[in-house]
Amino acid sequence: MKKGIFFLSLLCVSAIAVVSCNKDKTPLVDPNLDCTETVSFNQQILPMISNNCVSCHGGGQSPTITNHSEISTHATAILNSLKGVPVLMPDGGPALADSLIQQFECWINQGKLDN
Repeated sequence: MKKGIFFLSLLCVSAIAVVSCNKDKTPLVDPNLDCTETVSFNQQILPMISNNCVSCHGGGQSPTITNHSEISTHATAILNSLKGVPVLMPDGGPALADSLIQQFECWINQGKLDN
């Protein structure tokens, strides 16, 4: 009986550890990404978000991402979603072009400038 409880407890702890491990679920911003040109928030990032995200995240669905403050606050979560972690955004796809995702990642690497 004690062995059964021990193994059940061990199984539960192992399951919790596996489920709660986010290391594999969250892509890191790549510091070695080739970001030779400064990414413009107003000319590149805001139009990308406006064209692909604001229809759902423009005030009706959380998080709202319509301006620099909101986008920079949620930048890592936005990047993860663009990469399909935990779900692919924009909802219903298709995924954005890799070049746009890289541009967003460069903007993060460059300090999320409001330029």
